[in-house]
Amino acid sequence: MHPTSQSFKNNARRALSDDNLQRALARAKSGFIDKRLTALSELPEFDCLREQAKEIKDHTLAYLDYYLECFEAKVESIGGHVHWGRTAEEACNTVVGICQAAGAKLVSKGKSMVSEEIGLNDALIRANIEPVETDLGEYVLQLANEPPSHIIAPAVHKTREQIADLFEQHHQQYSHVDRRQSVAELVNEARLVLRERFLAADVGITGANFLIAETGSSVLVTNEGNGDLTCTLPRVHIVTAGIEKVVPTLEDATVFLRILGRSATGQEMTAYTTFNTGPKRTTDLDGPEQYHVVLVDNGRTEMLGNEFRDMLRCIRCGACLNHCPVYGAIGGHAYGWVYPGPMGAVLTPAMIGLELAGDLPNACTLNGRCESVCPVKIPLTRMLRALRARQFNQELTAKASRYALSTWAFFAKKPRLYHAVTRLAMALLGGLGGHKGWIRWFPFAGAWTRSRDFPAQQAPTFQSCWKTMNKLHD
Repeated sequence: MHPTSQSFKNNARRALSDDNLQRALARAKSGFIDKRLTALSELPEFDCLREQAKEIKDHTLAYLDYYLECFEAKVESIGGHVHWGRTAEEACNTVVGICQAAGAKLVSKGKSMVSEEIGLNDALIRANIEPVETDLGEYVLQLANEPPSHIIAPAVHKTREQIADLFEQHHQQYSHVDRRQSVAELVNEARLVLRERFLAADVGITGANFLIAETGSSVLVTNEGNGDLTCTLPRVHIVTAGIEKVVPTLEDATVFLRILGRSATGQEMTAYTTFNTGPKRTTDLDGPEQYHVVLVDNGRTEMLGNEFRDMLRCIRCGACLNHCPVYGAIGGHAYGWVYPGPMGAVLTPAMIGLELAGDLPNACTLNGRCESVCPVKIPLTRMLRALRARQFNQELTAKASRYALSTWAFFAKKPRLYHAVTRLAMALLGGLGGHKGWIRWFPFAGAWTRSRDFPAQQAPTFQSCWKTMNKLHD
């Protein structure tokens, strides 16, 4: 996916009129929310764990250089290698170089948002190395030549019928000629096709949910077991992870594991939680001969020093997406880059710039649901407002919007004048609404009134009521 979201409005319009997408989003929405509520009801200490997780992340980010160096030293002491990628290009070149040194022609990949972020698949293909996604959702999207639309359920926008069409089209080369209909049949067919790819892969690439400075381990959380096959069967295992993924100790990691599954899918714990610590030792029955960790910066250091630092606490659970009314209406592809929903509305502009992603911070009602469900208490609404302020100050907003905001600010700084103008505005609203109590057309709000009614003023303003009460008390 190209790193731009300038076409967000057009993408959103197409998404709203896509019947298949709307059916898929409707099915997924309540499932995520209801399962999370059930899981949290069975863990009364969840709020305490949230606060503890926040404190661990804040501490780690305050001493991030120290813990990254500890992690690097530990990995190298157990026979692994740590590589540093300041940019997406550097990270991709490092991974491609490792694959070429291993003589790799086929690479199996576990689901990894950071590999999507840096465009790793395209880099591998340019180097004549075939990447095969092994997470079922990612595999479906690779066949469809589409990016993920959700960070934990990448193919949530696809219906079963669409997946059956893809398998029928692409699996005939593997002698699967009959069209499969049920979910179980589709999953089994994918398993049979991918099994051969696992066995043939020269290199396995995974992401990491956490990196542990104390042990040099990478923690991988999956529900399919594909990650385990990816990191144990090939001769070389490469982990790609953002620098913010490091946590100090094993005990710290367990705090996050208790809140991650519950926040993401409503599970007490994901089906597979794997700790990978270095290459295979002489006494091990299986595992890779080489273990590489590629640490990706790609703008994270800059975020560490500005007002978006708290965003680096994100553990990629997807809870903010699942509870966002905007994401629930348009899905992930409308956001135009790798990270959708509220977390993407902050991360994308911070990483690729407001010039390309200026619409995203404004695609939010600031209702605060995302912030209330975030397991690490990220102040998403505050950061979205900060991005809007940056956009205004850099004159990236439309002239009409800047003029309107400047005009409002002028009146808001003069209380007497502001109250006089708002009284006039309320009277005007009441007149436009008439006896019906609603307005079919309102100046400068045509986009709103085209699809919904604008309520007219029904009673005295709060300020008027306040004055009346004060007079009565006097």
